[in-house]
Amino acid sequence: MSLIVKDLVKQYGEQLAVNHISFEAKKGQIVGFLGPNGAGKSTTMKIATCYLTPTSGTVEVCGYDVLTSSLEVRKKVGYLPEHNPLYLEMYVHEYLHFIGSLHQLKTIFRNERVKKVVELCGLGKEQHKKIGMLSKGYRQRVGLAQALIHEPEVLILDEPTSALDPLQIIEIRHLIKEVSKEKTVLFSTHILQEVKALCDRVVIINLGRIVKDSPLSDLQLQKDEVKIQVELEGEIGIEPFENIPAIIGIQKISPNKLLIKAQTDIRPEISKIALEKGWLILGMSKEETSLESIFQEATSQ
Repeated sequence: MSLIVKDLVKQYGEQLAVNHISFEAKKGQIVGFLGPNGAGKSTTMKIATCYLTPTSGTVEVCGYDVLTSSLEVRKKVGYLPEHNPLYLEMYVHEYLHFIGSLHQLKTIFRNERVKKVVELCGLGKEQHKKIGMLSKGYRQRVGLAQALIHEPEVLILDEPTSALDPLQIIEIRHLIKEVSKEKTVLFSTHILQEVKALCDRVVIINLGRIVKDSPLSDLQLQKDEVKIQVELEGEIGIEPFENIPAIIGIQKISPNKLLIKAQTDIRPEISKIALEKGWLILGMSKEETSLESIFQEATSQ
């Protein structure tokens, strides 16, 4: 595993910002780290990049512990914080050489890496401009380039598409996809379209705890479920509906209300059974499960 988080806790006074969370990420995998504001995402990322120390628990990056081998961790990880801290008076090319020197890259190799990340991040036409002259989208590219300059095995990106316009989001999304082929990528976002477009795995955190950890393919299967709420006159049982082939599950939410999960829209079958039984349908509604509703359900509990 490239990134292993075990029973991680970060406490500020009486507040548990991160509350005993554990998850793993493999090489070649893009993991979406989701949650509402204040959930503990940025705190976890700062611990994984050695900017903060944990109260308890461990984080390992490529086998190195963030507490006992922080220098080795820093060599293995590239980090783009939520608020991209750039030196606006420096030229792009100059800044990338500066960051390379901080990573103690030898001059010949540093020259090669700057050339590589400039090309990879689409900064060729902008490399001789001052960073302060660049658009928000190009500044994000510079931030991603500095995170990649030392060829890290793990890339940690905190809100990499924040405040970008739709075209810039598409460009950064393509860039993340491209660089992830040989790396482990953990990135946080509030944009669920980014998750659908990029992620192999989703970890949802709320109030410092992990509330869902699942491959995106499993969530996509959940998306194919249809929820149907049925309200009938008088008290009813679930037995007459259990033989419908597409049924996944039935929940009785009141004496005369059912919540039915199915693989397809089975409202015609429900109507037919109600007619045969002589039951009057007072209401019936359909809700298709989306990633948005899964996120909302997980973070509202």
